[in-house]
Amino acid sequence: MPIRLGPFELIIILVIVVIIFGVGRLPEIGGAVGKAIHEFRDSSADREDTPAVEAKSTDEESDA
Repeated sequence: MPIRLGPFELIIILVIVVIIFGVGRLPEIGGAVGKAIHEFRDSSADREDTPAVEAKSTDEESDA
């Protein structure tokens, strides 16, 4: 069952985050989350390419 967040729920989450971390740390947290998402996308893209290369090298080794 997918989780659906409406505008009211997002506002509540934002208020809770501001209460916990404070306004001053929000840019720092946003930057860290952005870097984490970027690294995740890069690593998942690398992972999609890797099995094809490994399968090809395994086939070559069995022929030798």
